[in-house]
Amino acid sequence: MNAKAMLHIGALALCIAAGAVRADEVTVASDVLGPEGPLYVDGNLYYVGWTSNTLSRWDGKTTTVLHTLAGCGHNGLALTKHNTFLLACTDDLGAILELDMNGKQLRRWDVDDHGRKFVGGINDVVVTANDGAYATVFGPYNGDPTAVAGKILYLAPGRARWVQVADDLDYANGIGVSPDQKTLYVSETVGNCILKFSVNKDGSLSHRSNFALLNLLVPDKHKSWWLGPDSMKIDSHGDMYVAQWFGGKILKISPDGKLLHVFEIAAGDGTTNVAFGPGEKDLYVTAVKDAEDPQARGSVVRIPNVR
Repeated sequence: MNAKAMLHIGALALCIAAGAVRADEVTVASDVLGPEGPLYVDGNLYYVGWTSNTLSRWDGKTTTVLHTLAGCGHNGLALTKHNTFLLACTDDLGAILELDMNGKQLRRWDVDDHGRKFVGGINDVVVTANDGAYATVFGPYNGDPTAVAGKILYLAPGRARWVQVADDLDYANGIGVSPDQKTLYVSETVGNCILKFSVNKDGSLSHRSNFALLNLLVPDKHKSWWLGPDSMKIDSHGDMYVAQWFGGKILKISPDGKLLHVFEIAAGDGTTNVAFGPGEKDLYVTAVKDAEDPQARGSVVRIPNVR
């Protein structure tokens, strides 16, 4: 995401020793500028590039660019119940787009229900079972890790405006909802923490608490403000798969916050997101090779899941 490219300020120098690519890690898309937002839908892999401002589709053989919009900083991507995409534009001032499956823009939101712009950019989006949606507002782009300005927005089913349902997040990033739709999870990148909220019947949030502190689950690979949870996906069992930016990992975490597995990603230390293949048997991981690269050159790789 574009935010990451700007948040290298103050980060310690990164030295990558990638070594040999693991035998079960297969590259499915290379030379992606800012890889993020993977989704596997009906035999096609969709992914974005926040540096290239693109949404692409890989059909197993060829890649087709479906959507380009300068100044968007394409990031989180979610599939609605009526087969359209919600796309997060992470560039400040941020926007949320609705696109059809071929990339045609159907709708655009630039402000919430009070007319407030999405200052800090929209980072990620998740769609609920009733076709509502939540999105994260990341935070300021001045590289100040002490700023606590992230927000969570909610779009109720059939409504026209997004409303703010939480604030004071330390750079709000990935977002996911439990299979029973009762719990919302949100990554705080600078806080190195995943928060959880109870979802009320009207879509509002309550009972905010810490779900997982990543430095208590795995040793920090680097000492940096920006080493923290990035985007996430939650499987049908309620297990969370969260990418660790500057960590080169996907962490699998149980619904009670226990670490189940660590997927080490050889493609790069800038792991950003993950998607499930058919039957959740494989994972598609987006990764930036060098997290210090301002162009965020990276790839999408496929690895087997672990049950």
